[in-house]
Amino acid sequence: MVGRLSGLDNLDPMSKNAEQPALEPESFSPEQDHLLVERPESGLVVVTLSYPQRRNVMSGPMTAAFARLVPALAADTRLRAVVITGAGTAFCSGGDTSWIGSEPDATVDRLRDRMMPFYRTWLAVRDLPVPVIVGINGPAIGAGACFALAADVRIGAASARFGVPFLKLGMHPGMATTYLLPEVVGMAAARDLLYTGRIIKAQRMLELDVITEILPDEGFGDAMVQIGSAVAANAPIATRLTKAALHDGGPRTLEACIQWEALAQPITLATADLQEGMAAVAQKRTARFVGR
Repeated sequence: MVGRLSGLDNLDPMSKNAEQPALEPESFSPEQDHLLVERPESGLVVVTLSYPQRRNVMSGPMTAAFARLVPALAADTRLRAVVITGAGTAFCSGGDTSWIGSEPDATVDRLRDRMMPFYRTWLAVRDLPVPVIVGINGPAIGAGACFALAADVRIGAASARFGVPFLKLGMHPGMATTYLLPEVVGMAAARDLLYTGRIIKAQRMLELDVITEILPDEGFGDAMVQIGSAVAANAPIATRLTKAALHDGGPRTLEACIQWEALAQPITLATADLQEGMAAVAQKRTARFVGR
């Protein structure tokens, strides 16, 4: 429970600092950063991995841009949800393997020092205080698959593909694969996917809970914005506290769950958003939550 108390920080998305959002989408360029950042509405940010000529590989510029992006998202008090997808026909083909094997004389320590910041940069999305929804619009392979697993919700297009073929390349899995994959699909399926290196299609992804829904390829991007908008429309304080509760798999015991909810639910019962939500239901209209 103690670890979830961080969910109580910055619960007021409409604080005085909200007049100047920390995130500036125009500071990210698809051409230079391989990252497109858009804000279709105040509470929603849409991030597109944008290096389609290399199937959205996690290039050096993209990784550097993502390292700037996540802290900006975390500091943005207007943020209520994040949607991440890929440009073109792929979600993400994984890490840039062009340098792998190019340093045969590199020490283990040197390689470890290179990998750790890479892992932490991309997995930092897991600790954002708002829901992160990934739209897998095509292949999500290797580190790209693990990045998708770090999200809160994953939706697949009909053309979605998923695979973790690390062993076929002669390397141990990275990017927290051996934690995230069993967490999502279970240990038996994780062993299958890792040992065989097979690439699975959208229907099998759905069966294994890699994704929760399959949507048509046509209009997939617009559909993801609609889903993100629906999540962003929820009461922000209640949403952030719920994400904190579910962090790292949720409470470990029933008692821990009761203790947390006996604190978090009263916090939301004391908000103006609770009154707005109840009134909206009674009046059969859409609630307009302000984060107070």
